[in-house]
Amino acid sequence: MKPTIFVFLMAAALAAHAQTAAKPAAHAAKPATAAHSASTASAVKLPSNVPVVHGIVKTAFSLRYEDVKIGTGADAEPMKMYKVKYTGWRAADGVKFDSWDDHRQPVLDKDGKPVTGEDGKPKLGDPEPASFPVGLGRMIPGFDQGFTGMKVGGKRRLFIPWQLAYGTRAMPDHGADHPGIPAKSDLIFDVEVVDITDLPTPPSHPGMGGMPGGMPGGMPTHPGGTVNAHPAQPDASAKPAAPATPPAPAQPATPPQPK
Repeated sequence: MKPTIFVFLMAAALAAHAQTAAKPAAHAAKPATAAHSASTASAVKLPSNVPVVHGIVKTAFSLRYEDVKIGTGADAEPMKMYKVKYTGWRAADGVKFDSWDDHRQPVLDKDGKPVTGEDGKPKLGDPEPASFPVGLGRMIPGFDQGFTGMKVGGKRRLFIPWQLAYGTRAMPDHGADHPGIPAKSDLIFDVEVVDITDLPTPPSHPGMGGMPGGMPGGMPTHPGGTVNAHPAQPDASAKPAAPATPPAPAQPATPPQPK
């Protein structure tokens, strides 16, 4: 009987020792959690004169991209005219709403008149890469900023959140090939930089926006062809400046009188 009691006592003692030894391990995990919080709070580098605050750093939205092919040509600099092959989809359902090869111009004869095909419709030429300025705010922000770091010949896929696309605006349908874009729609663009040139002088391109059916990622075009343009209105309360009084005409010199 005594050996049996001794065995039970030994087993109980070993179990108690194991539980006691396990407690420091649980306490040891806490510094790791604190270290994680500290690393999260210090994820953003601050200048020395900016006070440090403690909290969890979060990102509201961001432009993401995937480089498919690295170009070998000139750098994609802002304030330039780009030639780009592109295709755009609605991220929610994968519906294509625009593409560079959907836009083809009529073939003209030597007199500048459209050439008619056998079906009686004007013949269309081969599609040409779209040309648009980058860095002037003519395109949606995600498209305007999505070429940073690219080179001519490069291909990239852009994942544009709705805050950097058309925001709370809804784009209407423009035919079967150019369906509309609902409000708050995330977009996906495949882009290929074909060429980069200097902006023409003056850099004025009315109507280059107006997606879909216009330029890729173009900002909505307002009546009159202006893009997000709000010309200043004259102040009705201001009095017109009085016209300057013209100077009196000079009097001819009196000729000397004969003596």
